[in-house]
Amino acid sequence: MPTPTHPTQDDDGLPTPRRHFAIGVLLLSLVLVVLDGAIANVALPSIAISLGAHPSDTVWVVSGYQLAVLVALLPCGALGEIYGPRRVFLMGVAVFTLASTACVLAGSLPVLVAARFLQGLGAGAIMGLASMNLRAAVPQRMLGTIIGFNSMAIAISAAAGPAVAGAILSVASWPWLFAINIPLGAVVLLSGRLLGHMEGMRRRLNLPALLASTAMFILFFAGAEQIATAPLIGAVLIACSILCLLSVLRLERNTRTPIVPTDLLADASFRVAVIASVACFTGQMLAYVALPFYLHHTMGMTPALTGLYMMPWPIATIIMAPIAGRLADRIKTAWLCASGGGLLAVGLLIVGLFPPDANGIAFLVGATLAGAGFGLFQTPSNRVLLLSAPKARSGAAGAMQGTARLLGQTTGAISMSIIFALAGVDHAPKIALVIAGVCAAVSAIVSLSRARFETVNSR
Repeated sequence: MPTPTHPTQDDDGLPTPRRHFAIGVLLLSLVLVVLDGAIANVALPSIAISLGAHPSDTVWVVSGYQLAVLVALLPCGALGEIYGPRRVFLMGVAVFTLASTACVLAGSLPVLVAARFLQGLGAGAIMGLASMNLRAAVPQRMLGTIIGFNSMAIAISAAAGPAVAGAILSVASWPWLFAINIPLGAVVLLSGRLLGHMEGMRRRLNLPALLASTAMFILFFAGAEQIATAPLIGAVLIACSILCLLSVLRLERNTRTPIVPTDLLADASFRVAVIASVACFTGQMLAYVALPFYLHHTMGMTPALTGLYMMPWPIATIIMAPIAGRLADRIKTAWLCASGGGLLAVGLLIVGLFPPDANGIAFLVGATLAGAGFGLFQTPSNRVLLLSAPKARSGAAGAMQGTARLLGQTTGAISMSIIFALAGVDHAPKIALVIAGVCAAVSAIVSLSRARFETVNSR
């Protein structure tokens, strides 16, 4: 266990006003990486024209970033525990900011994709260690509320991403989408000393396990990309990723602090929360991909009206996230997560099963319920994943939290590709929404099973 080196680095967190500045820096960094992931999709047509690339090739501008984040999360969590979360976090911010500069200057698609991959590596360090730095800064009694605002900031960034991208592209070229990261990244770097200091644990990094873990995620992502168009190749790649996972487990079987946190997963509360999170984010991604197609193809809406009808989900999430954070101080997180997953399931099933009406009332009701349920699930789920781990292992806990989210979203994207291939664009959205509702219901049931492991004061 690491030992504190400063009297404020105990369970009471940092003193005010330093604590408030530290929280602001961490929230800004998360806004930075979430916003960057959300704006890139909108820019793909402009990038294709500007760089003379085929539109299908520009998808790697998004995919390369997601792959790098997935690869970096668990290793960066381990590095943060070894060398200290603040140091590795700020290195991630530096890599992200420098890579953003490379994106601005990129004159060809391969250079842009490489720069985006480096951005993703930096974002993995930021996302993996933001929770550990947050836990070092915030008193235990305030953590649920602060995680609520953390989730709200992420939700606002994700919701605002397309609008921000559209506004910038209306007055400037696509490189400016990445240029906005440079001053924001510089602010975070210059404010880095405001973060709390936590000593690293004295242990060696298992390099073979690190390489096997990296190969595991690369093979899984590559298989996911291939599964809809080349099922056999995709299945082989995913099978190889499972073999890499088994290799990681074998290489770290005697390690007390493994990169893949089997020590944390041995705790029933943490393990159940991870499973529920994967199921919830699978449903969320299925819905996010299916809903625009449902509005455009099934209900015949224009792109502008489609965007307007998509707004109730993020708005409801933004409102519910901080409320859920406060409720998590008084109510079992298992009950909150089960209620959120159930509400998400009901909302998605309303949209998927009810026949479309002329004014889209059923859609608006379902989307609002789904967004509120997602916000109600996400905040207490993040809380239990963070607080189930010892403070010294909160780097691994934060990395596992991000990994569960990305695995769920990748699974949802894979499922959507398969549904489109089998059912066609006319029927796929409603089928996907029903399946998404089932995934959310599974998340609710799994979350409810965690109630017997926890009490209100033991989270």
